[in-house]
Amino acid sequence: MSKTNPGNFFEDFTVGQVIRHATPRTVTEGDRAVYGSLYPTRFAVPSSAVFAASVGLDPHPVEELVAFHIAFGKTVPDVSLNAVANLGYAECRFHQPVVPGDTLSTTSEVIGLKQNSNGKSGVVYVRSTATNQRGEVALDWARWVMVHKRDAAAPAPETVVPELAPTVAAADLVIPAGLDFSDYDFAAAGEPHRFGDYEVGEKIDHVDGVTLTESEHQQATRLWQNTAKVHFNVEARPDGNRLIYGGHVISMARALSFNGLANAQLVAAINAGAHTAPAFAGDTVYAWSEVLDKAETSAPGVGALRLRLVATKGRDESMTLRGDDGKYAAGVLLDLDYWVLVPR
Repeated sequence: MSKTNPGNFFEDFTVGQVIRHATPRTVTEGDRAVYGSLYPTRFAVPSSAVFAASVGLDPHPVEELVAFHIAFGKTVPDVSLNAVANLGYAECRFHQPVVPGDTLSTTSEVIGLKQNSNGKSGVVYVRSTATNQRGEVALDWARWVMVHKRDAAAPAPETVVPELAPTVAAADLVIPAGLDFSDYDFAAAGEPHRFGDYEVGEKIDHVDGVTLTESEHQQATRLWQNTAKVHFNVEARPDGNRLIYGGHVISMARALSFNGLANAQLVAAINAGAHTAPAFAGDTVYAWSEVLDKAETSAPGVGALRLRLVATKGRDESMTLRGDDGKYAAGVLLDLDYWVLVPR
């Protein structure tokens, strides 16, 4: 009997199964520093303890995506170690700021299964919840991932595809306690644009690009303790390439969005997300955004923007999401629909 863990294959999952993931992870200032070395992030709240305190956030929070990556990484050994690819996200809410010293633990429930027509793999749907050391929910989300079967002859499970909300309603966004943008320092933040300056339907080309490297994406994936084979092992894919972790593309695109959305200080929710094409080292990532919706909040001076963040391989100045055939345009890597909090 082997003591090693080969990871779960598609036929190992059952709807209703609850998995408590190993290795709680304590967030440190080192996570903030390394995150900043990997991604060109410049948002003022996670960058400056003084700025964060001036808007009511003390102690100083890390970027929401730091918490997302850590919590997501916990799920990989049990959910996606044998993944073909992570496919998408929905219903992700950040319930409270995560600060250095917080310890995150994650559990997941299997909420759906659907075998693929080739019989060699299937899609697993899970809802994951990360809690801190006090048992408070820090974030929760649903995702679906394509996972290899161990035995192609294993019978297919009953198909269950969960109904997931297309968006997190603006009324359901969790505003951090004490957040107040009434005295917001636009000069320190880096741009003058506020809630009223953005219009629904507006598109923003974020201009800058970053070329992905093998060393950085593997460092990032190890930082988040993401053990999926396709990110490290050239024998895990028929083409011999190491697949860039999708979260690495999300963080890169979010950081690039600073140029044009510098005041989108906090991510409140991720409504939906799709990794529409694989990314590999050597690809140069650009990003553009579209304003999908706007909402007032009860917090003083705080508004919410619903944005589509699109990452592309190579710059697309036309900012085209889909072609005439309805399929994603060539070069689109990521289609992310999310809410951010901005000064009014």
